[in-house]
Formats: sequence, C-alpha cells, structure tokens
Amino acid sequence: MNVRGWAVAAAVVLGAVGLSACSSGSNSSSPTTKATTTTTRAGTSGTGSTSTTAPSTTTTAFGPPQCATTALSVGISGSSGAAGTIETTIGLKSTAAQPCVLNGYPGLGLLASDGSSLPSNVVRKGNYSFTAMAPTTVTLTAGESAYFNIGYSDVPVGSETSCPTSASLEVTPPNSVTHLTFSAALAPCGGGTMAVSPVFLAIGSASQTTAPPGG
Repeated sequence: MNVRGWAVAAAVVLGAVGLSACSSGSNSSSPTTKATTTTTRAGTSGTGSTSTTAPSTTTTAFGPPQCATTALSVGISGSSGAAGTIETTIGLKSTAAQPCVLNGYPGLGLLASDGSSLPSNVVRKGNYSFTAMAPTTVTLTAGESAYFNIGYSDVPVGSETSCPTSASLEVTPPNSVTHLTFSAALAPCGGGTMAVSPVFLAIGSASQTTAPPGG
C-alpha cells in the first residue's frame, strides 16, 4: 500500500474511535435521581410540610382560681378554753359554682357594737400548737369549707384590768383585699393579740385540729 493508502486507512480508524467516544459520553449524561427529604412540623402548613396536626393536649398549666371573697360565707365552727387560753375555729365555706383555692393566712379585725375598730394585734402562726402548722393550698368545691384557728389569752396583762369584747369580727380571706364581717364575741387581752393559723381542711392527710363545735 502506498503512502496515500495508509493515510486514508488511518483517517477511517480515527473516525470510528471518535464516534465510539461520542456514543459513550451520551450515556453518562442521563438524568440522576436524587432522594428528597421532607421536614414535618406539627401545627404548620404549606410548602415543605406534610402535617397540620395541632398539639394533642388540651390541658392548661393553670389550676383553679383564688376563691373570691364574694363566693365565701363565714362563721364560727367551734370554740374552747382552758387555763386562760381560748381556741376559736372559723370556717370559710365556698358558694362558688366551680372549684377555687385558698392558701395562707387570713386577716382579722375586732369591731365594737357601733362598728368602730377595737385594738387588734394579729400574729401569724404564734406559739399555740393549733395555730403553728405550715400553710397548705386548700381546694374547695361548692359547699366545702376551709378553716383557720385563732388563739388568744383572756387573762389581762400589764396595766390591763379587763379586755374589751368584740361584737363582730372582720375576716379578710388569704390574698384578698376585701373582707367579710359576722357577729363574734372575742375578748383577747394583750392589746387584742390573736395568733392565727393558715387555712386548712378538717379532713384528709393535711387536716388539722379544730375547736369542738358548740364549745
């Protein structure tokens, strides 16, 4: 074969190789499938979300409300005395339609028959066993009562020759700024000093001692 013949043969071979290379390149450019991850967010909707589920809980972090003064009635539940020490138990009955709570110490004020204030010195907890308990939260339903005890001495001290007797008692429920007034004859000496307990239930694991009814 002459030189020209060799050149033509080489050109044919090179063309075949080029066609083969082009064919191989077209196969490598086919579409590539990619996995798609969708993030689910509860409570949302729209692009990128596959769930519109609201939170499953319907409970609230808030418990029963504080018992309103207007939803309470008050009265003496019992009283007793020995060796100059008087114990009186006061009941606060709920008249609210829904449960409510009381916690802590009530406020007290002694009143004369004309409604004027008598000396009143209220001491929280005090030294009496029936007033020195720790505060607890009391939950009341309609008709249930919370109680608190009052302790005082009816023996005159210092320059006292007698101790004025109240005609009524003013009671401010725990954490309230309004009060209830009812007839009550208390005669604490020592300038009207009265130890008061926190409110409590008369039954259950957190129950405390109350003065005997009708005592």
